[in-house]
Amino acid sequence: MADIFELMLTLDLRDELSEDELAELRWHLGFGPKPDILHIVTEFPFVYQDDDGELVVGDDPQPLLGCHGEAFKVDGALVSVLVRREHTSFGAWALTSRQEIHPDQLDLTGMLLRWLATKAGDRHRRFDGSVDLGRIRFYESDQAEPLVVREGAVVWPS
Repeated sequence: MADIFELMLTLDLRDELSEDELAELRWHLGFGPKPDILHIVTEFPFVYQDDDGELVVGDDPQPLLGCHGEAFKVDGALVSVLVRREHTSFGAWALTSRQEIHPDQLDLTGMLLRWLATKAGDRHRRFDGSVDLGRIRFYESDQAEPLVVREGAVVWPS
C-alpha cells in the first residue's frame, strides 16, 4: 500500500510575478534550471546518517511539481504547464499541474501552494477569503476534494 495523493492544480495567476519568481516557478514545474537563490521555497531539508553514525541535516532542493510522463500510482500522465495568457480577464498566466505527492512532501509542497494562493487571480478567491487551487485525492479514492488555502494554510485531506 502506498501513501500517494493525486494533486491537480488549475489556476490563473495575476501579472505581478517578478523575473526571479517566474524562473523559480518554472524550475518547480520542471521547465528550467534551478535559480542560484530560491525565494519561494528556500530550504529542502532531509536527514541522513553519516559514516560515523551521526544524524546530519542536509539541503537537497528538488522541483516540487516537476514530474512529467507516466504516473506511478494514479492513471494517466503527470504534467505541468505554465502559459502566458493572451486574454487577461482571468489572469496573466495559466497554470495546470497534475502530480503524485507523497505525504512526506506535503510541507514543502504546501509552501509553494501558499505562495501560489497569494498570486492567484480573483476568480479563485472564495467569499470566505480562501483560495481554490484545484483538487486533491488519495490515489485509491474516486472522489477528489477541493485543494484550498485558507488563512495562509493548505487544507489537506484528512
